[in-house]
Amino acid sequence: MWWLVRKGYYRSYHTILKYLIRLLPFPVPTLLVGPGGIGRLADEIRQKGHRRLLVVTDRALVAIGLLDGLLTALQEAGLTVVLFDQVQPNPSIANVEQGRTLYLTQRCDGIVAFGGGSPIDCAKVIGARVSNRYRSVRGMKGLFKVWRSIPPLYCVPTTAGTGSETTVAAVISDPDRHEKFAINDLHLVPKVAVLDPEVMAGLPPALTATTGMDALTHAVEAYIGIIGNRFTNREAEQAVRLIAANLPEAYHNGANLEARTNMALASFAAGSAFTRAYIGYVHALAHAMGGLYGVPHGLANAVILPSVLDFCRPAVEAKLACLARAAGLAADQIGEEALSYRFIAWVRELNQAMGIPACIPELREADIPLIVSRALREAHPAYPVPLIMTPSQCEGIVRGFLCPP
Repeated sequence: MWWLVRKGYYRSYHTILKYLIRLLPFPVPTLLVGPGGIGRLADEIRQKGHRRLLVVTDRALVAIGLLDGLLTALQEAGLTVVLFDQVQPNPSIANVEQGRTLYLTQRCDGIVAFGGGSPIDCAKVIGARVSNRYRSVRGMKGLFKVWRSIPPLYCVPTTAGTGSETTVAAVISDPDRHEKFAINDLHLVPKVAVLDPEVMAGLPPALTATTGMDALTHAVEAYIGIIGNRFTNREAEQAVRLIAANLPEAYHNGANLEARTNMALASFAAGSAFTRAYIGYVHALAHAMGGLYGVPHGLANAVILPSVLDFCRPAVEAKLACLARAAGLAADQIGEEALSYRFIAWVRELNQAMGIPACIPELREADIPLIVSRALREAHPAYPVPLIMTPSQCEGIVRGFLCPP
């Protein structure tokens, strides 16, 4: 009886969320698409009257020289650059506070995020802390707790996966508690996003694979959730279509700028979908494992996605069949049940073809109860999942990610 009451509460919450989402005025970033986008961004920033910019990135990108083009373009536009390159792969609360201090002491008036989801998420929360000085990072956890607009934020994603350049979300790591959490607010959406394939051309195949699967996870979870609408469904289907057609090529031939551009557009479309239709158990489990072990988010999503789809499949058979058609898997005339199975098999095959494992080496059996607890606490009631998972069902799924001895 208690479980039925809890499920009823979750579904009531999801119903309210569905109608609230329809009323919210989601901002849409200005898009600069194609080669040369970085130069156009510098002109855009100069025209908006900025003088001193905090550029948020990580040391690896600086070391390989990928940032040089952006820094040169900004300086040639007459802008002063304050570089913050301390962002970790899982950006921490300490990273945010370091960036906030630098922004304030250097009297910056705007932020440019350059990199994957980690620098972009970190830049979002730096901005939130700058403009919400009395709100701690932990205090902004959850929905709509960033009370004031952040400084103008411009994003140059170097991976095609997180979609953070268009979303209301930022994920931060709390090392003291060994967990990750999301901050979600309309104020976090960037002003401008640059989808320049030239900065993605050198992305290693392994990172191309996991970030591409991250984008696929965003699209799929947004599509099979219960609060989507025609807009989010259309964006999710488009993302799946582009990923199916371009991810293998981007993985095998990273210099193909057309494939890179299409993957960037897929990531953006998937981000547009999930920022309005939200995510599900794949992300909840990935966040739990990322916080506990530091497993890269895209890799965790890729490993977890097929198993969660196996669990949800009976409730979303028709939706998975639609995604199978979007992915080009319905050449023959078969029914929805068979198509739904085919889509899940395709996800597994895509992982295997790109060298993504089916297990998580860091996972320890003793940690499974903690992972289940954290994942379900994150997911319930916030995520509008199509089929509500019990702790025992979740434990069975997580146990499946143990690597063979």
